[in-house]
Amino acid sequence: MAFSMNLWKVEGNDLSEINTATLDKEERLENWITKDPSILGIDLLLIGRQVTSEYRGRIDLLAINSQGDLVIIELKRDRTPREIVAQVLDYASGIKKLGYNDVNSITSKFLDKSLAEAFNEKFGTSIPENINTNHSMIIVASELDDSSERIVQYLSDDYNVNINAIFFNYFKSGEDEIIGRAWLMDPEEVQARAESRKQAPWSGYWFVNVGHGSGRDWEDNRQYGYIGAGHGKWYSDRLKKLDVGDKIFAYQKGHGYVGFGEVTKKAVMVKDFIVDREGKPLIELPLKAPKATENLDDQAMAEWAVGVNWIKTFPMDEYKYFKGLFANQNIVCKLRDQKTVDFLIREFGISDS
Repeated sequence: MAFSMNLWKVEGNDLSEINTATLDKEERLENWITKDPSILGIDLLLIGRQVTSEYRGRIDLLAINSQGDLVIIELKRDRTPREIVAQVLDYASGIKKLGYNDVNSITSKFLDKSLAEAFNEKFGTSIPENINTNHSMIIVASELDDSSERIVQYLSDDYNVNINAIFFNYFKSGEDEIIGRAWLMDPEEVQARAESRKQAPWSGYWFVNVGHGSGRDWEDNRQYGYIGAGHGKWYSDRLKKLDVGDKIFAYQKGHGYVGFGEVTKKAVMVKDFIVDREGKPLIELPLKAPKATENLDDQAMAEWAVGVNWIKTFPMDEYKYFKGLFANQNIVCKLRDQKTVDFLIREFGISDS
């Protein structure tokens, strides 16, 4: 069944439906995404627009994620279901061959800076040594028919192809223009299925980026038994993956691993997080990170916290590291790299039990 979205305006105790309208030009949608890729709801660095494909045609938008994987973003426009799906698959068959120099050339032309520089500015870390080991495809449409949805879901569900569709429905209320967004399938689940073909088995441990700066501080984390993320729904939603009993390794971006612990409380807004040992809310305690207490009532922009019983920690200047260890920009992800797991088990003195 083709996706549809409806909106209503709340007027006192009544609801007034906002009428759908036809977006005059999908080029407007492409311009909006180009200006602010975050409207897609995933964290991407846009590196090219109307990128010439190796075979034919031009890719509407090309992006790279924090793991160094390329993302094709293609607008449906007036193409038929078979045309748009065939086109995006054709583009994928070409971009999978791109190496660092190719991607750097595309980025330099579009952003007027090197890939390494743009990546560091966007994600706050050096670009991975190996890029474009995986890629994904996103079809963007103001509406999508049954046939297109069936094809995309079939490729994803039955063949673990990293392909998805995102809808931007257009509404008009008087002079106001409103855009609504929804994914056909959960993008994280689609990516997980696609990567499962190539990934090593999950070790049972979670990787967590603890961060350090004005928004959060590792010494706060150690002292009060928590980890934090937020100032954006994309970040806090990742923190919500953790459940009570999960074992985590804490990583300081740009340094190494500094902590091992077990989750004791699921994610809550920082204003609601109680430090049991102190018997007080976290925000009433002397924190070294002042931004942790900003936007307290805004679910999207507030800091969120997960309770942790730290089993073994180190000060930030005693981080554990070896060249080639696993690290990326995800707030939370499953730790699968066996060399890294073996190293951490040894360094943190973790027994088999």
